[in-house]
Amino acid sequence: MSRLIEDWKKSKIATDISTDTSRRTFLKKLTWTLPASIALTGCAGKRSTQAPDHVYFSADEASFIDAATQRLIPADQLGGGANEAGISHFIDLQLAGAYGRAERWYMQGPWPLGTDQQGFQLKYTPAEIYRKAIAGIDVQCKKIHQKPFAQLSAEQQDEMLHAVEDGKVDLGDLPSKTFFSLLWQNTQEGYLADPAYGGNRDFAGWKLIGFPGPRYNYVEDIGKFGRPYEQPFVSLIGRNPSARLKGES
Repeated sequence: MSRLIEDWKKSKIATDISTDTSRRTFLKKLTWTLPASIALTGCAGKRSTQAPDHVYFSADEASFIDAATQRLIPADQLGGGANEAGISHFIDLQLAGAYGRAERWYMQGPWPLGTDQQGFQLKYTPAEIYRKAIAGIDVQCKKIHQKPFAQLSAEQQDEMLHAVEDGKVDLGDLPSKTFFSLLWQNTQEGYLADPAYGGNRDFAGWKLIGFPGPRYNYVEDIGKFGRPYEQPFVSLIGRNPSARLKGES
């Protein structure tokens, strides 16, 4: 898994699982590493912990994403992880939209392998990358363990994710580390983006980093230095991001 994940694990061990500081520090690192601008085209997500219907993913693909993202951001005593925050729903919506189709990317050939410094060099859109990579990884898992990725133990899933990140899983002309990089980026986005886009369910990510949301003004709180901010969390579309789906104001 990523260097941030490894740093987080080390910090949790170093603090003897006294987790508040370590996990909050880890999540703040996520906010620092997110791209300055993110092309998001999703719609409002449900607040229920029950998974909504999939728009792009098949049932097997959704199971893979549920399992993989939960290994990247697991739940602990401070709060829920990727599944509880609805990250697979967020990614599903993005891949079904303009981002998944790479509508704003330059996608003309030629497609040389290139270097990491040259940026994205593949002929596949993000949606195609996910579909091709998930299928290929499940094939490898079945060869080694006779089970798809989603049915492996946590330790086996971690081992496979490490191999994917290191580029050691054969996905044909798709470098596995390219898929891992995309998955890791989208997982961070789904955990910390506004709930209006389908992830960060019940403000799970924001609660952990202490961000109350984009309130239209803070005039009444100016000068209240050192005091807890007691206003409720708020999304771009209000306190209840699911209201738009229900036709509520």
